[in-house]
Amino acid sequence: MVEEGADFLETIVRVFMLSSSMEIATKTVRGAVKSKRFREDERRMAELVEFTAKTLKTPQPVPFGSSIIDTKTGEVLLKALNAVAKEIDPSSHAEVRAIRLATKKLKSISLRGYTLYTTCEPCPMCMSTALWAGLDRVVYGATIEDASKHCRQIHIASREVAERSDMRCKVEGPLLRDECYALFTHPNMLRAFKSWSTRKSRASV
Repeated sequence: MVEEGADFLETIVRVFMLSSSMEIATKTVRGAVKSKRFREDERRMAELVEFTAKTLKTPQPVPFGSSIIDTKTGEVLLKALNAVAKEIDPSSHAEVRAIRLATKKLKSISLRGYTLYTTCEPCPMCMSTALWAGLDRVVYGATIEDASKHCRQIHIASREVAERSDMRCKVEGPLLRDECYALFTHPNMLRAFKSWSTRKSRASV
């Protein structure tokens, strides 16, 4: 009976050790996948920052840029910039424009299977549009609080908008926050903010 009990106990210990090993291995694999995705997110955000920064040398610089990328393949579908002044349209935020252009390009109102990258956390309007479009993920750089230092914002976090929705969309960020916020503090951008209708007055900063 003692030997049988010992064998049983040894079997339990082996099962436990095997389960623990499998759990550790699973966590390691998940960590590696997450790390790889994080590096890819950083690369894509860096490319978006570079794309958006090109406007800083133009008469109408903007710190808001977005890109829509195939979630699985990483292929860039398109990139877009804020065009509120250019199009005389207060809804022409970079994210909304990117979504509009993407759905027209794909001839579909659904962007399931795609990820939205944006240099600044989406405002409630932009996040709502992302949810209605069915995007898989939204990855942002600078925060609403960062943008609020220079232009008026609606202070509702994009994660809160997503959490209070019937639709599901992962919201991740801030990513490369300093690099993205640098778009806001470039000398040419600071001068341009003075002409924006949504600029923050010194008294309110």
